[in-house]
Amino acid sequence: MAALYATSIKSLPILSKGKVRDVYAVGDSQLLMITTDRLSAFDVIMSQPIPEKGIVLNRMANFWFDKLAHVIPNHLTGIDPVSVVQPEEVNQVKGRAVVVKRLRPILVEAVVRGYLAGSGWKDYQESGSVCGISLPPGLQNAQKLPEPIFTPAAKAEAGEHDENISFNKVVELIGKKLADQIREVSIRLYREASAYAATRGIIIADTKFEFGLDDAGNLVLMDEILTADSSRFWPAETYKVGTNPPSYDKQFVRDWLEEVVIEGKHWGKKAPAPDLPPEVIQKTAQKYEEALNRLMQN
Repeated sequence: MAALYATSIKSLPILSKGKVRDVYAVGDSQLLMITTDRLSAFDVIMSQPIPEKGIVLNRMANFWFDKLAHVIPNHLTGIDPVSVVQPEEVNQVKGRAVVVKRLRPILVEAVVRGYLAGSGWKDYQESGSVCGISLPPGLQNAQKLPEPIFTPAAKAEAGEHDENISFNKVVELIGKKLADQIREVSIRLYREASAYAATRGIIIADTKFEFGLDDAGNLVLMDEILTADSSRFWPAETYKVGTNPPSYDKQFVRDWLEEVVIEGKHWGKKAPAPDLPPEVIQKTAQKYEEALNRLMQN
C-alpha cells in the first residue's frame, strides 16, 4: 500500500490539516478524521512519510478507545468512514480514518507522566520539579515516579511549541470543576492503560490526552489516545534506570535529528527538516508496527 502524505478528499469540506491528521466535515455534527503517514518531530513535519504509520496509529487509538470506554465517553460514532466518501476516495480513508462526533475542544493538553523522561527529566535536573510539581531529591533519568503526575500544556498554534502550564492556570482557563475532572480522568486512564501495557511488556512512560465537550456539556475523550505518537513507550526488557531507554515511538527519528550535521551545522529544529534517510524511515515504521503487535497480541 502506498504511503499517504496528504489527503485530497473532494466530496467533503476540509476543516483542518494538522501535523498528522486531516479533518473534514461530515454534515454539521460529525467529522471525518484521517490519520496520514506524516511524522512530526520537535513540532516540525518531516518531508517524507512513514509508510502505513497512519494505519498503525488509527488501529492503536481505536484499540484503546474500546478498552477504556468504561472510564469516559469518547468521540467515536461507529460509522464506517468508507460510507461518507466517494468510491474514488476510499483508498484515502480505508483503515486509517474514523467518523467522530463534532465537539467543542478544550484547548488544554492533559499530559500524564509516570516516569522521568524527556523535558520532564531536564526540568527536574534544573529545578527539582516537573512543571512546578516538586519531586523527591535524587531521582534518576527514566526513573518511575512515586505517583503519576498531571502536567498540562496549553495548545499552541500550528508550528509553535505547546506551552507547559500549571494546574492553577488550567483552573483559570476552564474552571475548577472541569479542571479537576480532566486531571482525575487523565490519571485514571493512564493508570489503567499502564497496567494493561505492562502485561504486554511495554512501559508507558508518559502520554497526553485531549478532551472536548458535547452539546450537553459532557466531557468526552477525543483526538488520539495512547498511540506511539502521543505517548512514550519503552520495551520492559531493555528498560534501565539512569539511561534513555529505547522506545517504540518517534524517538528514533528525534535521536537521528539531534545528531545529524548538514553543511557543518546541527539542524536548528525549525522547518524545513532534513530529509530522513531510508534506513531511518524503515526503522521507524518497524517500531510503530512492533508496538501495535505487542499491545494487541493474544
